[in-house]
Amino acid sequence: MFTRLANIVRGFFSLFIKGIEKRNPEALLELEQENLRKQIGSYNQSLAAHAGLAERLMSQVRKLEADEADLRAKTKAHLRAGNQAAAAQLALRLQTVTRELDENRKQAAQADETYKNLVKARDVAMNAARAKIESLKGAINDMKMKNALAEMNEMAAGMIGTIGGSGDTLNRLHEMVEEERTKAAGRARVAKDSVDMTDINLKESEQQALADQALADFAAAEGLSIEGAAPAAPATSRTMGAATPQAGSESA
Repeated sequence: MFTRLANIVRGFFSLFIKGIEKRNPEALLELEQENLRKQIGSYNQSLAAHAGLAERLMSQVRKLEADEADLRAKTKAHLRAGNQAAAAQLALRLQTVTRELDENRKQAAQADETYKNLVKARDVAMNAARAKIESLKGAINDMKMKNALAEMNEMAAGMIGTIGGSGDTLNRLHEMVEEERTKAAGRARVAKDSVDMTDINLKESEQQALADQALADFAAAEGLSIEGAAPAAPATSRTMGAATPQAGSESA
């Protein structure tokens, strides 16, 4: 019974965590990237230890090669000098060194090959993981874009179903605006028709006549002519005024 209850609790927690992961895929991806970096760091440490072992083997090989060459030269020298006992001891040691050298060479070659294989495996795993991460990033971005597009389409569908329906706010607003616009146009027409334009037109004609007379007087005073106007009459009036005294004197 307790086991079944524990399974139910674990199931609830699993569903809860799964829901959180679905809502935050970037956080889960970042966590996996951090785990990958830690794994690569641990792997590199082990790889460095293996590389150190390979280097020690290579150093041992170089040392044994030097010992082998030295023992070989000494054995030849004692043998040529007739020291067979010393030469025999050196030859025995030379066999041991040669055997150890062959074994160390094999181990060094195997260690070097293993190191190269481990490096290759690390690079392949890293490239595969990076490719998968980049693919997941693209998939997450595409998912976000499609979710946003789906929400926009749903909103647009809801708007299409709401706007333009019978009795909606926009239709009522349109009717109200049209009614007020018609009333305003009618009031403007009534106000226009009630304005008496007779006095306004008469005043405009008087102002124009006064302006024309002022211009004619100015032109006559200055001895100028106005294009399209009749000849000025002030000269005739001056002649008549000058002849009137002469007539009076003759009668006198």
